[in-house]
Amino acid sequence: MFIGESRSPHTASPILHVALVEPEIHPNTGNIARLCAANEIPLHLVGALGFRIDDKAVRRAGLDYWPYVDIHRHRSIDALYAALPDTRFFYFTTKAERPYTAVAFQRGDCLVFGSETRGLPEPLLKANWDRAVTIPMRSSHVRSLNLATAVAVAVYEALRQIELSR
Repeated sequence: MFIGESRSPHTASPILHVALVEPEIHPNTGNIARLCAANEIPLHLVGALGFRIDDKAVRRAGLDYWPYVDIHRHRSIDALYAALPDTRFFYFTTKAERPYTAVAFQRGDCLVFGSETRGLPEPLLKANWDRAVTIPMRSSHVRSLNLATAVAVAVYEALRQIELSR
């Protein structure tokens, strides 16, 4: 698949979007892709990936749900913005103080997550600090949640809110 190409099994207006900026660990992205397929949420992969997602690699990994993932590739965050011009973006980071539950999510929002080892780039967070949110953790001994876990927590809260507001 080429940058900017979409393999979209869905044509209706999506309830949400999930964006991963430079994900590094293929099992995490695979779990997130399954979550997105299960909820008909487009998955946007931004920048360089730490793994391959060509047909051969996907077949070898046994990702039988892969044909149902509405996946989009973007060279940069600016390309993502250009592809989703009327979308609100929320940036998940351990550095924010505002909890994700304080956001009133709306249909069409995009939940943006960084790489497993670096998170989102500091300049991106600074430029969008008013929309940076965190998933609170009670223990100070744990640096962060697993990326796939964090995406699942955020997606289901956003879906819960959107479904309640109908």
